[in-house]
Amino acid sequence: MTVILQAIFLGIVEGITEWLPVSSTGHMILVNEIWPMHVNKDFMNMFLVVIQLGAILAVVITFWNDIWPFSADKSKKYIRKDVWSMWFRVIVACIPSVIVGLKWDDVIEEHFYNYKVVAIMLILIGILFFIAEYRNKHLKPTTNSLDELTYKQALIIGLFQLVAAVFPGTSRSGSTILGALVIGVNRKTAAQFTFFMAIPVMFGASLLKLLKYGFNFEGNELVVLLVGMIVAFVVSLFIIKMLMNYIKKHDFKVFGYYRIVLGVVVLLYFFFNYIFIHKKEELTLLQNT
Repeated sequence: MTVILQAIFLGIVEGITEWLPVSSTGHMILVNEIWPMHVNKDFMNMFLVVIQLGAILAVVITFWNDIWPFSADKSKKYIRKDVWSMWFRVIVACIPSVIVGLKWDDVIEEHFYNYKVVAIMLILIGILFFIAEYRNKHLKPTTNSLDELTYKQALIIGLFQLVAAVFPGTSRSGSTILGALVIGVNRKTAAQFTFFMAIPVMFGASLLKLLKYGFNFEGNELVVLLVGMIVAFVVSLFIIKMLMNYIKKHDFKVFGYYRIVLGVVVLLYFFFNYIFIHKKEELTLLQNT
């Protein structure tokens, strides 16, 4: 029962943090460090990625009319050229992450999926948000819709996404929005493109994890995974709408504050936790001698 409650909690965390530029994977790693789920390591590594499918399905539902490339209009030959063009740009943007993910997924997971990397990247990207917003305060966006986004801009945004693919705590949405702002894309278009990029990226990442895991679910593992995905889906439906309304009138500095404060708190928490455990071990050794 505890594992199901943890899956529900992680689903809520995923649904909230997947779309806000604060790092969903980073938050789930931190939650699992503080309140570890008692499942095998391979399942947990798979769960932290595949749970995001629920959030992705919320994007598909919310933006269905914007992402479906076929039309009922016979005069257009049932093809929506603007949507196809958007998807080609998305594919270009995803190429860097696909190449790195297929080749170095295990290495990335082994070396970077820990609280230290998460905390450092939370702080670093938070600072970069302030720099980008300050810079853009005096500049007018040059790209104000998805139709105006060039393939070169899409590739640059994809390179920013690559940073998030390697370092948990960066935030995939945070890094891509940051990259888009830096190259002159307005906030609404940056957020939309980020949402659409997430669809093939997370479907691909989830399929890769499931194939590596082998679909060999034991006990209640499948139930735990489905519960997390369903909760993430429901929460995401509300968060996506909230974020799109928020960015119409506000910038991203509040998320920069949040990231920096959380990163510092995480470092302090684990530092004092390490000191406490170290002192406790020393006292135990003294008592036994």
